[in-house]
Amino acid sequence: METPYTLRHFKLALAAFFGALGGGTLAFAFALNESALEAFYRATVTVSLTGIDTKPQSAGGEVITIVLILAGMAIYGYLASSVVELIAHGVLTGAMAERRRRRMIERTKDHYIICGYGRVGRQVADEFRDANVPFVVLDFNPEVIEIARERGVPYIDGSGTKDDDLAEAGLDRARGLVASADSDVDNLYITVSARSERPDLTIVARASTEDAASKMLRAGADRVVQPYASAGQEIAKLMLKPQVAAFLDIVSRHGGPDLRFEEIEITSACPQAGRTIRETRVRHETGALIVALKKADGSFDTTPDPDAELGVDDVLIAVGTKDELKALEELFAPSAGGEAVAG
Repeated sequence: METPYTLRHFKLALAAFFGALGGGTLAFAFALNESALEAFYRATVTVSLTGIDTKPQSAGGEVITIVLILAGMAIYGYLASSVVELIAHGVLTGAMAERRRRRMIERTKDHYIICGYGRVGRQVADEFRDANVPFVVLDFNPEVIEIARERGVPYIDGSGTKDDDLAEAGLDRARGLVASADSDVDNLYITVSARSERPDLTIVARASTEDAASKMLRAGADRVVQPYASAGQEIAKLMLKPQVAAFLDIVSRHGGPDLRFEEIEITSACPQAGRTIRETRVRHETGALIVALKKADGSFDTTPDPDAELGVDDVLIAVGTKDELKALEELFAPSAGGEAVAG
C-alpha cells in the first residue's frame, strides 16, 4: 500500500512549513535587527503569501523575503499535492469511515459477537445478516479484516481472547457470542473470558474434536458445534435417508425461502398461557404448525399432544411461511403492557 509513503509526504510538507517559518523568523531578526515578535510576524505574512505591509530596509531583508515567498509557494504546492494524494488513497476518508464504524458499534446493543471471521464465522455472519440481526465481528487477521471491510461488516480489529477487545465489541450489551476461531484453544479462552464477564450470555462455540467440545461445555458454552462431525453426519444422512434430508432442506433457508422455523416463548402476559394447543387453534388461525414444545423445566416434547397445556416460560417450536409465522407471533403476542418474546 502507498498510504504510509503518502502520509510521510504530508508530514514532510508540514515540517518544511514550520521550518521555513522558524528560519525566516531568525533570519529577519538578525538581518533587520527586529524583535522576536516583529520578525515572527514578518515571516508569517511572507511564508503565508499574504504579503507584507512594509518593505525591508536592507538588501538582506529583501533577499530573505524573496526566498521565503518562493519557499512558501513550493511548500503550499507540495502540501496541496500531499492532501490530494491522502484523499485519493483514502487516508482522510478512511479515518472518517473508521470513526463512523466505531460510533455505530458503540451504539449497537442486543447484538451477537462473532469471534473469528473465517469460513465458519462468515457463514454465521451471512445467516445473521439474512435474518436482519445485528452483529459485530472480532478478528485480528489482516486478510480477514479486509474481507469484512469489503463486505461492509461491522468489525473490531482484535482478539476474542482479550477482555479489552471483547469490551470494545460491546460484550456488556451483547445478546450472544459465537466462538468461531480456527483454534480450539482460542475458542476455549474466548468462552472462559465471555462467561466470566457475562454469566447470562448465550455462547455457542466451535470445536474440532470431541475432547475440545467437552472442555468448552465445562468452560461455560451453552452449545458446541463440531463442523467436521456435522458434515459427516449430513453426508451420511443424504446417502441413507435422502427423503428426510430433502424435507429438512425444504424447511431450512438453503432449501428455499417458503418455510422456516420460529420459536415463541410463552410469557405471563401472553393470552394463550394456560390454554391447550387445541384451544389456541394455531393451525386454523395462522396456518403454522407446532412441531415441538420445550417445557419450562427444559424437557422437550417433539410430538406435542393437542391437549398439552401451554405454561409460562414454555417455548413453542413452529414451522410455516413468513406470513404464517407472523400471524403466529400476533396470536401469542402479550396483552397490553406485556413484553413479547420471539426467537
